[in-house]
Amino acid sequence: MLVSAPERNDETSGPVIAIVFHRLLALTFLVAWWSLGRQVDVLIGRRGLLPLASYLDEVAPRVGLSFWDFPSIFWWGASDDVLRTGVWVGAFLALLALAGLRPRVCIALSTALYLSYATAARTFLSFQWDNLLLECGALAVFLPTDRPARWIHVLFRLLLFKLYWESGVAKWQSYLGDWQDGSAMTYYYETAPLPTWIAWFAHHLPPWWHHLESWLVLVLELLVPFGIFGPRHVRLTTVAIFTAFQIANASTANYGFFCYLSAALGLFLLADRDLVRTLPFLARLAPPVPATATPPRWLDWGRAVIAVAVTVSFLAVSVADAAINFSGSARAIRAIQPWQSLYAPWRLVNTYHLFGHITRERIEPQFETFDGHEWTEHDFSYKPGDLRRPPPFVAPHQPRVDFQLWFYGLGFQHGTPTYVAELLDRLCHDPTAVQPLFPTPLPSRPQAVRIVFWRYRFTSPAEHGSTGTWWTRERVALSSPLSCGSAAQSDP
Repeated sequence: MLVSAPERNDETSGPVIAIVFHRLLALTFLVAWWSLGRQVDVLIGRRGLLPLASYLDEVAPRVGLSFWDFPSIFWWGASDDVLRTGVWVGAFLALLALAGLRPRVCIALSTALYLSYATAARTFLSFQWDNLLLECGALAVFLPTDRPARWIHVLFRLLLFKLYWESGVAKWQSYLGDWQDGSAMTYYYETAPLPTWIAWFAHHLPPWWHHLESWLVLVLELLVPFGIFGPRHVRLTTVAIFTAFQIANASTANYGFFCYLSAALGLFLLADRDLVRTLPFLARLAPPVPATATPPRWLDWGRAVIAVAVTVSFLAVSVADAAINFSGSARAIRAIQPWQSLYAPWRLVNTYHLFGHITRERIEPQFETFDGHEWTEHDFSYKPGDLRRPPPFVAPHQPRVDFQLWFYGLGFQHGTPTYVAELLDRLCHDPTAVQPLFPTPLPSRPQAVRIVFWRYRFTSPAEHGSTGTWWTRERVALSSPLSCGSAAQSDP
């Protein structure tokens, strides 16, 4: 007797959920590889902003880095051709998994390869959604598509719980108290790293609504996640709330593949029958399972050992990392930190603390070149620049330099990051290397470059209606010009 997927009457997601999630995860990997491929040269190529080959040649021996500290295949070669080829390999693996060809193997290899790039790109692939992709990839290796496996589905639910609840704890602990007093969302839309044009409209909603939003986010992230472990009707409500939340996030700001991957994790709150009832054609994805089939004893024991080992490791690292980030206990931090160096470089189990507090102003660094007569502004492709240009939709692509410069604007008074100094140098001496970052042509031989720091704000509805502008700005600081006649760097 065979029991098909629609007839299974349990509360646990099973093979259909696993197959669909594998496809969605593979699609996410494909998008991640496509996005990285568009910018890998300018990020870590030989002429990039954080050249990987020179870093490994010069820095690694000096500070004693090992493969365990810097887990990347690029120890054995980091030429531009190797970096580009690796992206194509990652995309090919994602395509194979998307087609359903050995998805667990392909996802395992794609995860290991993405870890290599995330390690190699350093600050450019240090975002929490990069960690989330790696953690999903690591767990998906143990996700079977030919049988129910309750334990790994429960771990995916725990990952979803971590994602929301830990972010809620971070907001509750905000040193500004902005989520508790309701002020956070009055600033969020205007100061998000890469807002969309919808954010302009959201920003101009009434203040009472923004205060309500702030408090609702706390409820959504601190209380709603417990519905992940509730009965079926509670889980269905929970996944509906989470999905609506991610749609709102994706509508108002660009976070690469994050919103889509977060929404995909909601699958694990469903049972196979829930998905099949909604999309009946998915029933044929799950192979029939013999009702009385039992695996060999050695295989059953092997699976049990793997399940226990992965579960214990996942829980132990998750709790330890959360204690470091949220406990505030110096004693706990001292006890755990020596162990952190063993697991942190691999980024396979992580802590999430998205938007613990909201920035209250947006400072945008504007790069300018001097031709001997006047200074010329150079807008980035996706950052606020031209006041009349509406904030664009970029996701699921994530322009890493544009995004990272948002952080630089927040703390430019504290020094110049290496990649910013390199960008200034490239604008002077090798503009073609960074031309992909800019939509308009760069001068081939500028005499000097500098950075102007602007405070950007959304225009009012009246200003937008009369002038057509989306932004208004005022200058807050100016760096010292860097002469292009010398390779020496000056600190802006």
